[in-house]
Amino acid sequence: MTVGFHHVALRYKGVSQLTEAVRFYRDILGMTEVRRWGEGDKTGVMLDAGEGDLIEMFADAGTALPGGVVTHFALCCGDVDGTVSRVRDAGFEIIMEPTDISIPSCPPLPARIAFCRGVGGEEIELFCEKN
Repeated sequence: MTVGFHHVALRYKGVSQLTEAVRFYRDILGMTEVRRWGEGDKTGVMLDAGEGDLIEMFADAGTALPGGVVTHFALCCGDVDGTVSRVRDAGFEIIMEPTDISIPSCPPLPARIAFCRGVGGEEIELFCEKN
């Protein structure tokens, strides 16, 4: 039985790209670094995305990054518009501007969302449930 996700893992091309990714998630999106291990291309980092949800990052992707099956991951945001502004001001791509949606589930789930691209090309959904 699952009760949530433990972490999302991301692989970057070397320490330089990993360092830039940590800066993006920590300094722009406001996550906290909780652990770090290894050296050089063996470096690993875990960041707390909030409420104990973790993003695990590695510097060992080499030169080729396969597409894989993960299309995006969603981060809970209290202020989607403000987060988009910080991401844009830092020079990162906004794929979809902030938009109000309602997921047609039972019951419906109203939300404000946006999408941006991270350091390694990962697609990130910024998600705020609306009550």
